[in-house]
Amino acid sequence: MSREVTFVRIYLREGEHVMRDLVKHLVATHEVAGLTVFQGMAGAGSDGRLHTASLVDLSLDLPLVVEFFDAPERVESALADIIERYDLHHVVTWPATVRGTAHRNEGA
Repeated sequence: MSREVTFVRIYLREGEHVMRDLVKHLVATHEVAGLTVFQGMAGAGSDGRLHTASLVDLSLDLPLVVEFFDAPERVESALADIIERYDLHHVVTWPATVRGTAHRNEGA
C-alpha cells in the first residue's frame, strides 16, 4: 500500500524553547503521522551565526529539526495553526510517498 503525503521539516534552535510544546501540540491536536525530532551538532541559520556543541558549553543553543508527514490537507491545517502559534520562520515542505501500513487516522 502507498499513499501521497506532504513531508514537513521545521528548523529550530534549542534556545527558542518551543520544541517540546510544538511536538506535544502536533501530536495531541493535529495527530500527525511520523513525527521525529533531531538535534544537530552544528548549524548556521539565516543570521550567519554558527551554533556548535563543545564539552565546555554550559548552555546549548544547538539546531533542532522537527519532521513529520501526513495527508496534504492535514499538513496544511497543522501548518496554518503552528506557523503563527509558534512564530516559525524556517519551514520546508515537499510531496512524498509513504509505502507500508496506514496511519491510525485512516482506519486500517
